[in-house]
Formats: sequence, C-alpha cells, structure tokens
Amino acid sequence: MQVTETRSEGLSREFKIAVPGTEIDERIDKRLRDIAGQAQLPGFRPGKVPVSLIRKRYGNVVRDEVVEQAVQVSSERMVSEQGIRPAGRPKVEVTSSGENSDLEFKVTLDIMPEIEPIDFSTIEIEKLVIEIRDEHVQERLEKLAETFRESQPVTDGRLSEKGDLLVIDFVGKVDGKTFDGGSTEGYTLELGAGNFIPGFEEQMVGVKAGDEKQVILTFPTDYGADELAGREAVFECKVHEIREAVVPEIDDDLAGKVGKDSLDDLRQTVTEKIGREFADLTRANMKRKLLDTLSDMATFDVPKGLRETEFNTIWEQFQREKEQGKLDEDERAKSDEEHKAELGQIADRRVRLGILLSETAKLNDIDLNQEEINRALFEMARGFPGQEQKVIEFYRSNPQAMQEISGPLYENKIVDYVLELAKVTERTVSLEEMLEETEKDASAATGQATEV
Repeated sequence: MQVTETRSEGLSREFKIAVPGTEIDERIDKRLRDIAGQAQLPGFRPGKVPVSLIRKRYGNVVRDEVVEQAVQVSSERMVSEQGIRPAGRPKVEVTSSGENSDLEFKVTLDIMPEIEPIDFSTIEIEKLVIEIRDEHVQERLEKLAETFRESQPVTDGRLSEKGDLLVIDFVGKVDGKTFDGGSTEGYTLELGAGNFIPGFEEQMVGVKAGDEKQVILTFPTDYGADELAGREAVFECKVHEIREAVVPEIDDDLAGKVGKDSLDDLRQTVTEKIGREFADLTRANMKRKLLDTLSDMATFDVPKGLRETEFNTIWEQFQREKEQGKLDEDERAKSDEEHKAELGQIADRRVRLGILLSETAKLNDIDLNQEEINRALFEMARGFPGQEQKVIEFYRSNPQAMQEISGPLYENKIVDYVLELAKVTERTVSLEEMLEETEKDASAATGQATEV
C-alpha cells in the first residue's frame, strides 16, 4: 500500500492511497476459489464447479466486494500509520479499480485539533444559592389548595365577578341565523378563564341569576371555522345560576387530602420539593457559567465537517420555528445572512465545547457505567405512571432514544468533574435575582448550551 498526502489545510487532510493490482487480484482469486468449493450448480458435483465458471458468473460482484473491503482496511491502516484522529467519518472516492490496474482511491477527512490541557483549578465560578422563604412555601400551599377548590351557589344576590362560574343557556346567531355549535343549554362558563370567544366572558361580568343578557362580539379573523371568522355574532344568554369558587383552608384536612399526616408534614414536603427545584436552578446557572468560561478558554480550530453538521442541525430547527411563527419581532427583522452568521457562531461554540469536554473525559477516564444509565432511565420512566415497563423497554431497544438519556448524563458527569476542581464561591440570592440573571443570560446566549 502506498500513501501520499495530497492536501493539508488547517484541520483538513487529503490522502491518495494505492493498493497493488496484484494484491487485489490475489484476493479476488482466493474469494472465487472459496465460492467454487462451496457452490452447487446443475451438472456439477458439490465443490467441483470450475473456478472459470464462477468467475464468469460472479466475477464482477466479487471484485466490487473485494475492492470495498480493501478500501476500508487500507483506510483504517492509513489512519493508524499516520497517527491521526479523524473528526467524523472520512470521505472516500475510488479513482481506479479496473482489472490489471492498481486500486487507487482518495480519502478526505478532518482531523481532531490539538488541545492544550486546561488547569481547571484556575477557573472561578460563583454559586448562587437561593434562599427558601416562608412566602415561597405559602405560595406553593395556596396553589395546592386551589387544586381542591369547589364551587357553591351565590346566595347573597350579588352580581357576577371574575372567577365565578355561570350556568347559562345561550343561542348564537350570525345575520339573524343560528350556526352549528352556537347554541347550548346548561353550559358552565368560568369568567376570566379565557375558554370562550374573546369578549364573551367580559360581557357576562355584572349579571345575576335570572338575567337575560345579549352578548355582541366579533369572531377572530383566524377563527377555526372559516364561515364565522371575522363575522359579528349575537348571543342571547339566560343566566340560571352563579356559583363562586371556594378554596379549602390550608390546614390538616388539606394535608390529609394529599396523603400527609399533618400540615407540618405537608409544609416539610413542600419545602423539600422547593429546595430540589432551587438546587436545579443553581446547578443550571453554574453549568452555564462554566461552559461560558470554557468556551472563552477553548481557542482551537473547529473541524469543518463537524461544524457544518452542527450548523445544518441548528439551521433546520431555526427554519421550522420561522415557519411556525415562533420568532420574535427582532428576529423576524434580520436577514438570512445575519441569522446564518449568528447561528454559525453557536455551531462553532457547540462543537468546540463538545470536543473539549470529550477530551477532558478521555484524559481523565470519565465514563458512564450501566448502573448510572439504568438509574437515569428508571427515574425518567417514573414520569409515566402505569407505563414504566413499556417506556424502559422502548428506550433499551432504541439506541438513538437511549442516547437522549445517556448523552446529557455523560456531559453532566464531565461538568461535575470540572466543578470539583474549580474554585467555587457561594452567594445567597433571592429567587427573583436568580430568575433575573437566568433570563439575562438566556437572552444574551440563546442556544449556546452543548451536549457531548
């Protein structure tokens, strides 16, 4: 095998490889003899078929098979002998493979960049610890109580208010004619819930039981039924009953409804849950700061192929969001070239961080064990009560889906390793301060998170 490097530009390499034709012919002859020794053709005893006949029938197929195998073996050997680390799958182009000639092919690939080791002990990270206040627990308890609210009839004759439930009949008409779905009896309308046509609930505030109310409004232009979109409608309504929501007291009875022995027990459970949520926010904030710092420290070149693959993924996602109308006003005002420049920077960052974290894992023997993967899988499956086993079986039989679990888990393990070496200082902040900083960072670096 003869290897000639024909191009070396940055991290891109191109090699010309030649395998002697005699070597290819020998492999073809051996393969044909093996087939002849096993072939069973009419008129010949098993194993006695002439090689010349096998060559005539299967020669081209065997040649293609041998050439493909030779290309793969020779490429792998070239990579090993050259001592290079490919960044992605090499591109191979066969330029000559005919009979009585050498096998010649071209291998184009990107190589991994040389990375200077980073002294992680020089990194300084501020850990924001969120203070759990009494109002956080009280607010969570109030939301819990809301889930157990009931309604009871209003008996003092007061007018309807936002938050009330009205039991009504209504008949809707457009141009004096009723329309499908525009009339019903005994309908329960929650004022302020936004579940009905815009403007309807607002006009039903201030009525009492027994009232008849005419509601006039215009259907939205994007209403689901084309025959009603943008049309004015009149609803004749009859109010049968006004009911008000009654939220239970936050006491031992409420605790019992959620399986707790007492209100103190419930408070403790809620406090612990808030603590876990705040810890997740703290970790996410630390991870984002660490990745920002590592991104600034990682100045090596990015392999072109990896960058293009990552950019294409980001660009496709951006196009889907654009088609779905999810871009804000500022994003819509930018040209495609501006978007490509910004998304290209994100792609560079993701690839660079991915390489750096992978190299860190390699140098420090960081890997996932099966127990860690199983633990994460079981934890995820708990989110599907009654379907846990089916979920587990799906992921275990689907490597790509399993990667969705193991990938972030692997990255977090590397991040934890670096954080253990970094200088971490703590500062207690309010939830509002944490959310403000998170929102500020997210708007400044949208999409810059990475996964290995």
